[in-house]
Amino acid sequence: MAAVCAVPLPAAPAAGTPVRHTHKYVARYRGVPTFADSSSADNGAYDDPVVRAAAISALGRYNGAVVAVDPNTGRILTVVNQKIAFSDGYIPCSTIKPTIALAALEENVITRDTMLKVGRRKYMNLTEAMAHSNNVFFEQLGSRMGFDTVSKYGRLLGLGELAGYNLPDEHPGSFPTVPPAHGGVARMSSYGEGIQVTPLQLAALSAAFANGGTLYYLQYPHTQEEVENFTPRVKRELNIGTILPEIREGMLAAVLYGTGKSSFDRAATKCRSARPGLATITPRLRKSAGSSPTPTMRTRKSRWPSFCAGIRAA
Repeated sequence: MAAVCAVPLPAAPAAGTPVRHTHKYVARYRGVPTFADSSSADNGAYDDPVVRAAAISALGRYNGAVVAVDPNTGRILTVVNQKIAFSDGYIPCSTIKPTIALAALEENVITRDTMLKVGRRKYMNLTEAMAHSNNVFFEQLGSRMGFDTVSKYGRLLGLGELAGYNLPDEHPGSFPTVPPAHGGVARMSSYGEGIQVTPLQLAALSAAFANGGTLYYLQYPHTQEEVENFTPRVKRELNIGTILPEIREGMLAAVLYGTGKSSFDRAATKCRSARPGLATITPRLRKSAGSSPTPTMRTRKSRWPSFCAGIRAA
């Protein structure tokens, strides 16, 4: 199952409440509440009840959305908070980085072991940069590839187009036709500047990473007949199977000891990706992770509308 979670910003302070100026970006999303009953307005009649219950439990009291997809068919198993899931989209922030990493590997701009300078006396390879979401590393990748190449791979992976088949409420998000005025292709490659990504697009992309490189049209059955007669529809074959292990290793490292370590399930004996064993904890990752990951599952507050993607095999 591939799952995507979108978590909006905390609400603006009430009138008369002193405003802390530490985070000036809050003003861009005033009035967006942090907490809500995110499933109250949904129609989940034909969702997978087990998957839906797990998604609602995982989202908890946060105002966000979860899209769960079967990566081997493109069938949407559940959508929690359908209003947000079918929205215009959000700036992808650091979830653009796997796309940029894939482009850089495919274009031979780097290998998994290429070291780039990210500080005065600090260097990182791709796994470490993905684990710690290092903006400087990905800005360099974007600058080396250029806008046209970054755009080519963004669009190849489905950004800026409808992810679903016959989903009348879906929006295509947006993808720039020229480098963004603020930060250019560098900021576009580290933060997603100028891009609007929907939860559905991110779910489709995550599913393609999980299944080995097939980008499916997402389909959301709404009748029992549609469930029984479901037929997968392939949008395109990405032919990225040979470089996916490097991408998955970086995503796994983020959970083991990087920016996503608060979600690491220490009780699990191994982390699995699209195929069992393909993204198990390697000796290199185990050495890097050490004993730092915490067994506690918790959700960190988001500073801006952001997406958190996870991939798991059945």
